[in-house]
Formats: sequence, C-alpha cells, structure tokens
Amino acid sequence: MVLNYIWIFFFLTAFIIGIIKLIFFGDLKVFSDIVSSTFTMSKTAFEISIGLTGVLTLWLGLMKIGEKGGVVKIFSKLIAPFFSRLFPELKKDDPAYGSIIMNVGANMLGLDNAATPMGLKAMKQLQNSNKKKDTATNAQIMFLVLNTSGLTILPISVMVYRTQLGAIDPSDIFIPILLATYFSTIAEKKLLKFHLLQVILFFLE
Repeated sequence: MVLNYIWIFFFLTAFIIGIIKLIFFGDLKVFSDIVSSTFTMSKTAFEISIGLTGVLTLWLGLMKIGEKGGVVKIFSKLIAPFFSRLFPELKKDDPAYGSIIMNVGANMLGLDNAATPMGLKAMKQLQNSNKKKDTATNAQIMFLVLNTSGLTILPISVMVYRTQLGAIDPSDIFIPILLATYFSTIAEKKLLKFHLLQVILFFLE
C-alpha cells in the first residue's frame, strides 16, 4: 500500500516539474522526453531482470539441492556453536538454524532476491518458538540486524548489473563492498547493544 503512494508521489513530482519547465523555461519537449525516458528505463529494467534471473536461478537451485540433500543440516550443525552465541535463546536442533544459514549465505553472495524467501521462512520459524506473539524476541531482532547490515563477501548481483551496463572491470567493487558491509555489520551490532543497554537503564530508573 505504501509503495502505491510512493509511485504516485514520483509521478506527481515529475508532472509538476514538467509543467514548471514548460511554463517558466519554455521547454516544449519536456513531456515527450519524460515519456521517452519512461520507455527507455522500462526496457533497461527488463533487460537487467532477465540477466539476473539466470544467476538467481543457478544459486537458488544449488541451495535447494543442498537443502534436499541434507547439506544444509550438516552446515547448521557445524556452524551451530557460532550461531548459538548470536541466538542463545534457540535450541541446538531448532529448525530455524537451517533457514538462517541459507539466508545469511545468500546475503554473503549478494543474492538479495534469493535471500528474501529464506529470511521470511526463518522469521516464521522463529515466530513459532516465540511465546509472546505480539513481541519480537531477541533472536528475531538479531536476525533482523544481520539482514539490515547485509554482510557481503561476493557481490554477484552487483557484478551482474555492472557487466550488463558495460563496466570495464565489474569486479573492482569487491573490496569496497566487503569493507563497507563488514563495518556496517559491526556498527549494527554495537548500536543494538547500546539501545538494549539504554532500555535496561530506563526500566531500572
């Protein structure tokens, strides 16, 4: 529903600016340029989405095979000691671990669209073990923080975009994205701890 208002705002803004340019600046081609750019960018968006579909299909297929073959369960057991520190409320055999690992793995590969359904599934599984259904648990908050920070090791999607748009070296953003997402993850965790501390102090007062 909110997206509808956002799109309406975009169209109204473009229309008002077009009228201003037509009346005050005498730009007679402004509306034809707006229409032409709309069709041009629609074509560009379609071409990018088609190119990205192949990459997403590949990685989603591999992850689905890993889930059906039991590899995800093996990884969840191996990484359980690390995740148990991040999610101390969850049991070691909690089914949410598998979805969380797949979601974090997809985010690390820069597959944002592939990570979304796994993230929704993980959040639903975390909600199943939530005793207070109207209040988010610490595990749900931590999982949301990890998704917000978006630690990326291999930005596949971004490199695909850059390849389609004619970048000379599509992978030259590897180090900057790695550093940016690493520090954003650290900052998100620090901010979360700070806000939790503030809430505790507030109730202690």
